Amino acid sequence: MRLNATSARLLPMVQVPLHCRGSVARHCRSSAARWRTCFLHACLAYAGLIGFSSHAQTPPLSAEGQPTTTLHVNTSVVLVPTLVEKHSGEVLYGLTAKDFRVEDNGVPQEVRVEDDLDSQPVSVVVAIERGRTSLLQFQKFSRIGPLLELFMGGGHGDAAVVTFDSAPELLQDFTPDTDAVTGKLQHLEPGDGGAAILDAVAYSVDLLDNQPKDRRRVLLLISESRDHGSHLVNEQGLVQRIGETNTLVLSVTYSASKSEFLNDLKGGGTVGPTMNLLSPLMMAVAAMHKNVARQLAVMSGGEYAPYTRERGLEESIAATARHARNRYLLSFRPGDRTPGLHQLRVRLTQDYGADVVARSSYWADADPQSR
Repeated sequence: MRLNATSARLLPMVQVPLHCRGSVARHCRSSAARWRTCFLHACLAYAGLIGFSSHAQTPPLSAEGQPTTTLHVNTSVVLVPTLVEKHSGEVLYGLTAKDFRVEDNGVPQEVRVEDDLDSQPVSVVVAIERGRTSLLQFQKFSRIGPLLELFMGGGHGDAAVVTFDSAPELLQDFTPDTDAVTGKLQHLEPGDGGAAILDAVAYSVDLLDNQPKDRRRVLLLISESRDHGSHLVNEQGLVQRIGETNTLVLSVTYSASKSEFLNDLKGGGTVGPTMNLLSPLMMAVAAMHKNVARQLAVMSGGEYAPYTRERGLEESIAATARHARNRYLLSFRPGDRTPGLHQLRVRLTQDYGADVVARSSYWADADPQSR
């Protein structure tokens, strides 16, 4: 170790008095030498501790004693499930990467189209509201079990059921047996006066996150459009959670009024032009206050389908299931690694007479390399 001028000045400059002679002089000199040696050892030890703490920090351990790993979106590939549908309602097939333009916060990205995922197994969670006035919908809910086969593609996957009022509850764990799901749905019990949609979605996303990594993840939310009583997660936390995952949220609502439905079809749903001055995160939070079911679907690239007719629920689920399995899976490596909510825009490079439905955002966490 080399001492700088400041460190050298800190060393005790012991002077042996001139009147010291013989053993007394030798004792003074040896004491000074020992003092300087101890000081040098202390400096070396302190420097070693600094170097160890900055270069060899022990990673946090899980409950099993293993180092934990956090996957950050901005250090991996961002996936963008994308539906391309003709005005006639038919899905447009056969497109390649050159047919898509993806912008991350307004900046074009180099896009890939992943291999056909139609044969990839799917895990789907059906989150069903059982609080408030949902009792009037129970008969419709009891018939949706067989429709889950449309998501799973003939047995390539499994489904779970979460019900919620003021709190979410796992009614049926993941199973490939849709008859078991139907049996549970035919015996729903009415809940309390709550409709904690945010809490139920967060709970369902956590269930999906624990599924095998090779699965496609789908959350089918069947509820009214507004949250009533969530307290386990707030809007901002759920925006981040949805943005971090590759869960496709499909929202089918039964409480949207006719006027709200028409407004959504016309592209409404904003809370006023001044909201454009806010950050994308605040805009997403504000949209959740108006219609949480719709905003969750928009953020993930899913679909929002209010229904009013007797068989509207079954038709909506069948349509969303068909679309869920016929999406292109676009991917890119983001060049902008700024932490926070990133806005996505997906367009076609040519006019195919089709509409594009894709996720509108993702959440970029702080780059661990920069910490």
